[in-house]
Formats: sequence, C-alpha cells, structure tokens
Amino acid sequence: MKSSLAPKPETAPSVTPGPVAAFLRFVVFGGGVGVLSGLAVPLLAMTVPWAVANAVITLVSTLLCTELHARFTFGTGRGAGWREHWQSAGSATAAYAVTSIAVCILHLAQPAPGLLTEQIVYLAASGLAGVGRFAVLRVYVFAVRRDREVRRVKGREASAAPVGLAA
Repeated sequence: MKSSLAPKPETAPSVTPGPVAAFLRFVVFGGGVGVLSGLAVPLLAMTVPWAVANAVITLVSTLLCTELHARFTFGTGRGAGWREHWQSAGSATAAYAVTSIAVCILHLAQPAPGLLTEQIVYLAASGLAGVGRFAVLRVYVFAVRRDREVRRVKGREASAAPVGLAA
C-alpha cells in the first residue's frame, strides 16, 4: 500500500549531488565526451580547417554534455532548457578559445606536431577549460534552476493545503 504522504513524482524535489559527487559525474560525462571529441577533431580536420573542425565538434559535444549534466551531473531530474543550453554555450565558447589558442601556440612552436603531441595539448587545454566550466555550470547555470525548482515545489505544497468542507 502506498503512503498518501509520499510526494508525487511531479512534485518530488530532485536530489542534488554534493560538489564532489557532481565533479566526479562531470568528469565521467564531460571527460568521456571530451575524449571522444579529442579523437573526432583531428579526423574531421582532415577535411576542413582545424578551427572549423574544433568548432563543429565543440557545438555537438556541448549540446550532448549539457543534456547529460542537466539530467545526471547536477541532479535537475530533467533535460536542459534553452536557457541552460545558451549559458552552457557561453562557457563552451571560452573552452573552444582555450583549446584553439593552445593548439595554435603548439603549431607556432612546432609547425608539424605529431598527432599524439596535438592530442596531449588539446586534452590538457580541454581539462583546464573543463574545471572552469564545472564551476560556471554548478554555481551559475544549474544553481538557478535548483533554486526555482525548490521555490516552485514549496509553492505547490503551500497551495495544496487541505480545505475543509462546510456541511
């Protein structure tokens, strides 16, 4: 028998993971997609300029990661909305700049670096940018949604107070 006191799924607040758990999830999801992106960029760069390849892969990976982070990393319990996607895109633009500048500096220092060297530089820059993205997403992008969700759930609970019937 189900308890009538149990919150309904649509009003149950999502469980927000702590900072360590969220960071570990961020590393798994974001890092996993980042490693795949790191492999995809040089492959795509065989047909288009490297900066274009990086932009395309960054766009696709940002959309995927924003959804994964909304659903699993930061515990919103649902997919990301347009606001989260746009704000995440802002932090991804900064990450794109960091990775592009790092690889450009590599190409200036070493005109024909090997694929392994390029991967090491790209992934190191991605990791550095990823730490910054985690902070922005946790503190700014998904924190606002959590606050709104809590207020919305509390508002529903207050408006769902029992009403006595007059006989």
